[in-house]
Amino acid sequence: MGRFIALMIMIIPIIVAGYGIKQMRDTIFQISNSPYPNLTLQFAAGFVLFLAGLSFIGGFIFYRDRKNGKIAPRFQKRNK
Repeated sequence: MGRFIALMIMIIPIIVAGYGIKQMRDTIFQISNSPYPNLTLQFAAGFVLFLAGLSFIGGFIFYRDRKNGKIAPRFQKRNK
């Protein structure tokens, strides 16, 4: 059950990152989408969405690996 919930949590950032890639690709091919007034803003929004999705996925994997003790010693939590 825990793995299924983790999968459901990961679907949203994957969709956000995919939408960001689509916006950047559309900008390169000069396809303007409705909520964006110009291509520069469309590319910037796509880039921000891509980075947000990617950083969430990376943070999720890093947190999970830290909890399981599968990361390098310099990234482990220090006990005070």
